[in-house]
Amino acid sequence: MKFKNPIISGCYPDPSICRVGDDYYLVNSSFEYFPGIPVFHSKDLVHWNQIGHCITRNLQLTLRKGFPNCAGIFAPTIRYSNGIFYVITTNVAIGGEDDGNFFVWTKDPAGEWSDPVWLTFPGIDPSLFFDEDGKVYYTGTKEKIYVCEIDIQTGESKGEATAIWGGSGGNDPEGPHMYHRDGWYYLFISEGGTEYCHMITVARSRNIYGPYEECHRNPVLSNRSHCFPIKAVGHSDLVEDQNGNWWAVCLGIRTISYPFRHNLGRETMLVPMYWDEEGWPVMGRDGLLDEVIETNLLPFVKDEVKSEEKTEKNIIETPYHFYDDFSAGKLDFAWNFIYNPVSEYFSYEKGKKGITLFGNEVSISEKESLAWIGHRQKHHDCKIQTKLCVTELSEGEEAGLTIYMNPTHHYEIVRTKISGDDCIIFRRQIGSLWKIEQVVACDAKEMVFELLSQNNEYTFGYRLDTEEFITIGKGETDYLTTEVGGRFTGNYVALFASGNGKKCTNPVTFEWFEYESLEKE
Repeated sequence: MKFKNPIISGCYPDPSICRVGDDYYLVNSSFEYFPGIPVFHSKDLVHWNQIGHCITRNLQLTLRKGFPNCAGIFAPTIRYSNGIFYVITTNVAIGGEDDGNFFVWTKDPAGEWSDPVWLTFPGIDPSLFFDEDGKVYYTGTKEKIYVCEIDIQTGESKGEATAIWGGSGGNDPEGPHMYHRDGWYYLFISEGGTEYCHMITVARSRNIYGPYEECHRNPVLSNRSHCFPIKAVGHSDLVEDQNGNWWAVCLGIRTISYPFRHNLGRETMLVPMYWDEEGWPVMGRDGLLDEVIETNLLPFVKDEVKSEEKTEKNIIETPYHFYDDFSAGKLDFAWNFIYNPVSEYFSYEKGKKGITLFGNEVSISEKESLAWIGHRQKHHDCKIQTKLCVTELSEGEEAGLTIYMNPTHHYEIVRTKISGDDCIIFRRQIGSLWKIEQVVACDAKEMVFELLSQNNEYTFGYRLDTEEFITIGKGETDYLTTEVGGRFTGNYVALFASGNGKKCTNPVTFEWFEYESLEKE
């Protein structure tokens, strides 16, 4: 069969994977977005369904505000041992509350996860390795890759941390994962920075503490200096399937223009691999990652597995279509907040359509908690619609639909009141440049907003009591890309409300939300 990368589209970077029997589990970084650390399940490595998050309670940890796209949860690793799932990661709080490395655990990856077990190790990108003799090791990144035995019950070290490898010469050696095979300890890492020179390298040793010899073919996986659809390939994690075949998940990006820019974030890819006669890994097509891969080695499933379509309580979700009328009584896994959520900003009820937002003083351009709920943009070509219902708006209050990279890079269509006049506006912010580009008088209480993404352009429109949409404004996708204004995350499509300096006195309701890919399956 053929499969197409990415296997999980949108901003799902730094994938880590484990297998339990015939079931596969995968986690990703989530940065400043909450709930944190999405958890996915698959039977065949290609079709994935999200089953939960690891960080779902405010009491688990605090996400640092004020550092868009570069703080929060970095590079989790998922492992399974003796009936327990472990996810270890870093909360990058830049010296703030709950800064550092920790792990959480559970017996049910689709359920609640434990409170964090905090660790004293420095650096980022931690990983766990459960050796065959029962010992458990922590590997981490602090200039070089280091390893230390730990007590998995308490997280305490059981010896000195030992630096074992500094990489093959690329900058920023990070993302270590350890494996034991045929008497060798294999250490896979990423180098070159998480940009266009990203690459996977590997070294091995007979002793976990070294010395390590590096592979003569390093990098063993990289698309640098090639004109392939997938670029910036790195940060891999390996899994052996139930048939003895080996696979890797890794991150990569899909660009939209030249010079290269990307707006979906770093996505999750799947790579076939095998071990050569010398015991070194051969990944992808001789070290290169293709967009379309043909293989007959994927885990056998009696009936073809496809991502399930959820229709319960008027939620529809496939990789190409998402619809939600918020009547399920809880938010779907596809939704995120910025930072830890404030419950008083949101209201929804089981059996009742719509989510009500209570805007606070914070504007969409501030690095603070606000009434904002977002869904990842997962395709370059897509259409998003939502129905907004308002009763009354006071001066300066607003609610709308935004394509959002961070507080200083976003475009939106907004229902608001300016100088006493009710209106719909189209607004863009690009860094320090901010402008309302279109104002249309409108006192309607109900309206449908639309965002159309077409590779190089975002188009916004609205519909009142007619069937045709009226275009109100457009904006280049180039200005909402990592290369222009971002760091480590991709764009979100979000619903929001704000009082712009004053707490809103009038709530607004979004009755439904629909996301449709315009790309072919």
